[in-house]
Amino acid sequence: MAGVSVLTCLAVADRPELWADLGFAVAGGGSRVGGTWIQLGVPGRGVTGWGIEGAGRLAELPGCPPGTAAAPALSDHANGVIALDHVVVTTPNLARTVSAFEAAGMPLRRTRPAGAPGRPLVQAFFKLENTVVEVVGEPDAARPGPAGFYGLAFTVADLEATAARLGDRLRPARDAVQPGRRIAT
Repeated sequence: MAGVSVLTCLAVADRPELWADLGFAVAGGGSRVGGTWIQLGVPGRGVTGWGIEGAGRLAELPGCPPGTAAAPALSDHANGVIALDHVVVTTPNLARTVSAFEAAGMPLRRTRPAGAPGRPLVQAFFKLENTVVEVVGEPDAARPGPAGFYGLAFTVADLEATAARLGDRLRPARDAVQPGRRIAT
């Protein structure tokens, strides 16, 4: 699909040994999930950067370290992971972050209300060729400060098999927002 942005890399501060213990195939300091190279052991905490091919400059979030996307292909993951479903981003200023994504060439696909009574949130979704970006923020907040990475969601071939492998490191599966899908944290 010409002109569609592709998530090529993520920089994650977790130790490679942790991901290997969770059943990811790890080599060369990282792990490949679909077309996305996940460079592990970078300085910082959690997800620290990403690379999006086919998008303009996105000042809201930092990029991957140089050379990150040119990493080795790996075997199947023992945990059953077959794709990076989505990347979750949080922001103190939803309108600003949505505008930044759109200015970088990633059109907003949809929004939906989320959150809890007394703390409303909005989820804004952007579809890249190989994954979804979910931006979460308060609907009318315009506080200063940067957007940040919150987490990653993976698709697995068999959720029950993945749950059996991970044991108590995975919470029980529950129905997802999308009909017919199940999720576990």
